Amino acid sequence: MFDRITFDSKIMGGRACIRGMRIPVSVLVGQVAHGVAFDEILKEYPDLEKDDIQQAIEYAAWLAQEEVHSR
Repeated sequence: MFDRITFDSKIMGGRACIRGMRIPVSVLVGQVAHGVAFDEILKEYPDLEKDDIQQAIEYAAWLAQEEVHSR
């Protein structure tokens, strides 16, 4: 489902990162949330691909899904 999101206890303490790199998903999502364009992020992180950023956003959206429990 999220083939670009990796978890490794030796990289960034096991935080969700992009393809085993030291680029946490939270950093990318935060930048997008603050209005930074994909092209600007790609210039800042030349090892990234547009699909990496897109999947980071999709992963964050998946994590944020609310569960409604009825009583």
